[in-house]
Amino acid sequence: MGGRPSSPLDKQQRQHLRDQMDTLLRNFLPCYRGQLAASVLRQISRELGPQEPAGSQLLRSKKLPRVREHQGPLTQLRGHPPRWQPIFGVLRGDGRLEWFSHKEEYENGNRPLGSTALTGYTLLTSQREYLYLLDALCPASLGDHTQEEPDSLLEVPVRFPLFLQHPFRRHLCFSAATREAQHAWRLALQGGIRLRGTVLQRSQAPAARAFLDAVRLYRQHQGHFGDDDVTLGSDAEVLTAVLMREQLSALRAQTLPGLQGAGRARAWAWTELLEAVHAAVLAGASAGLCAFQPEKDELLASLEKTIRPDVDQLLRLRARVAGRMRTDIKGPLETCLRQHVDLQLPRVAQTLLDTVEALLKVVRTLLAQGMDRLSGHLRQSPSGTRLRREVYSFGEMPWDLALMQTCYRETERSRGRLGQLAAPFGFLGMQSLVFAAQDLAQQLMADAVATFLQLADQCLTTTLNCDQAAQRLERVRGRVLKKFESDSGLAQRRFIRSWGLCIFLPFVLSQLEPSCRKELPEFEGDVLAMGSQALTTEGIYEDVIRGCLLQRIDRELKKALGANDVSCTLDGCLEVPWEQDEADEETEAERGATCPGQPGSGAQIQPRGPPSSRETLHT
Repeated sequence: MGGRPSSPLDKQQRQHLRDQMDTLLRNFLPCYRGQLAASVLRQISRELGPQEPAGSQLLRSKKLPRVREHQGPLTQLRGHPPRWQPIFGVLRGDGRLEWFSHKEEYENGNRPLGSTALTGYTLLTSQREYLYLLDALCPASLGDHTQEEPDSLLEVPVRFPLFLQHPFRRHLCFSAATREAQHAWRLALQGGIRLRGTVLQRSQAPAARAFLDAVRLYRQHQGHFGDDDVTLGSDAEVLTAVLMREQLSALRAQTLPGLQGAGRARAWAWTELLEAVHAAVLAGASAGLCAFQPEKDELLASLEKTIRPDVDQLLRLRARVAGRMRTDIKGPLETCLRQHVDLQLPRVAQTLLDTVEALLKVVRTLLAQGMDRLSGHLRQSPSGTRLRREVYSFGEMPWDLALMQTCYRETERSRGRLGQLAAPFGFLGMQSLVFAAQDLAQQLMADAVATFLQLADQCLTTTLNCDQAAQRLERVRGRVLKKFESDSGLAQRRFIRSWGLCIFLPFVLSQLEPSCRKELPEFEGDVLAMGSQALTTEGIYEDVIRGCLLQRIDRELKKALGANDVSCTLDGCLEVPWEQDEADEETEAERGATCPGQPGSGAQIQPRGPPSSRETLHT
């Protein structure tokens, strides 16, 4: 859908939205500062504490997550009045979609007709399903169809549609020329949506984790305890989604009566208004986080210097307060867990386990088939050029969307069942859960591929003939599969614990809110006496509840997995558990990527080109 020549918002409306974002930031940033301090304490305590048993066996892939660039002709519904027009679409490696009037415009480096980051979009390929969704946007106007012109928008059947729907943005309607082209675009767009959505979740870096925790606490202070998909996207995009959700009802009440048209035309006008509001809010969030970046950098450096010398004293105080707090809330907490959580936890844990086991079983099968193909080619064709090509294809397996889609389908099959089990607890984050499972599959595949290529490179020499080299590859294959089994078992337990907490922790906190939180002030004196932002009574209170929930989740895991000591191999070793995931890649919350060249450009995900075709396996 094409944009109007001018914004639907006037100067006063844009200023009002900026003021709204400024208010949100004033309330949010204190939560963020506190969580940054807590994350530094958590990181230092891990460094100084007892080391975990041996963790990952596979090498960590150095390749950044990406999508393959995809391009080709499409038609797009755009303009005023809307009509189908030919375009040339390009999906960039960082998950940004662009469209040009002709292929030559793209090849000459000209500016696109339009572009969008795919964060938060949902892809539909059914015209009937999309029209049902569009009609539901403005239900009050459906009865006006007979009073105005017939509702002709999208009345003509579209053979191979690609509808991109967003709760707070203009919808994008495309059509491919063939079913094959539609399928290729569907895979590419779904990959871009996931890549953009999980930029923060993929990183365990302290600043990113602190940001996500701060968003959760901020929303809890606003009375929203249920987990949902609001944290998909970059930091600026997340805060934009938070404010849009807060303001959506008021915006509908104020603007819908004044929109022109009826039925689908009115719904379309509504999405165009949302696009303008979203852009203004995103610009404000980006500017606010960019302005906070220097303070954040100074704060992290200062926290490191002040917390490290006192870390032992802080941890002792934390343990002492947690022990007293656990005694005080034990009665209400146990009652809540017995009455609500214990009834559903076995089913939720088993469904999560079944989902991840099925997913990783397919990953293992694809990995084994890929290694077998390499050995087969080595025996059948001694051509170095052919082998290099096969090695390159093997290295690209994690980013081959058509191949990995066979894994990803397993998560989609369980979506409905999991959603039904989790919904009574206020959990509405199924898209985030599905994306996390798919990211897990892709990361394990990438790690296994990287491990195989490195081990193969170490054991193969130019003195070996093809049969000898193939035999060595088969031994490497066995080693990699054993490492994969170890890592996949560890990963699935972490996944179940993490998402079990996401489902149940907000619910338990909401149930205990009236009775237990009023007891917290009596602990304030001891905590405040330390004079450190890293410890708060609220944080210790949540850790106590988290610890009790993890004990129950571990108990269900032990029943399902056998006699394995689940807790000792994960992050349940502390009396009051802190998550033990290791910090890895930077996120824009660390890099300050909310200071883009253009306001509100959102996540800065770097595309990654194909690896060098150097001779990894020697023949």
